[in-house]
Amino acid sequence: MNTIIIQIGASSDHYGAFAENCPGVYGAGNTAEEAKQDALKGLELFINSRDKKDLPEILHNQYTIEYRYDTQSFLNRYNKIFTNVALERLTGINQKLLHHYSTGLKKPRSIQRKKIETALHKLGNELLTVKL
Repeated sequence: MNTIIIQIGASSDHYGAFAENCPGVYGAGNTAEEAKQDALKGLELFINSRDKKDLPEILHNQYTIEYRYDTQSFLNRYNKIFTNVALERLTGINQKLLHHYSTGLKKPRSIQRKKIETALHKLGNELLTVKL
């Protein structure tokens, strides 16, 4: 099964989304979620407006969608769920620096991005084992 990778990023006044490996699929919105949904609509429109033979190879078979966020977009998308206090506990990155990342004042180095990603995946894996 193929995977379409949709990159979501923040600019100074909106969010944009595009498929990294499927040319012609774009989206935008006032929030990361709006950009994500607009990109999905864009993908549907892209598929429905072309003959199957004219579609990129990746769309000829079943596919899944993977979303990749820049750090600023992710932090803003999930700021009601993951406060800076909670993220500091999870990642060890201080709240002030996390705030700078979420506002775009600073861009995290790759090691900092990996710290955030690893902590979130660890939490997610832990939550998958919970039974209530």
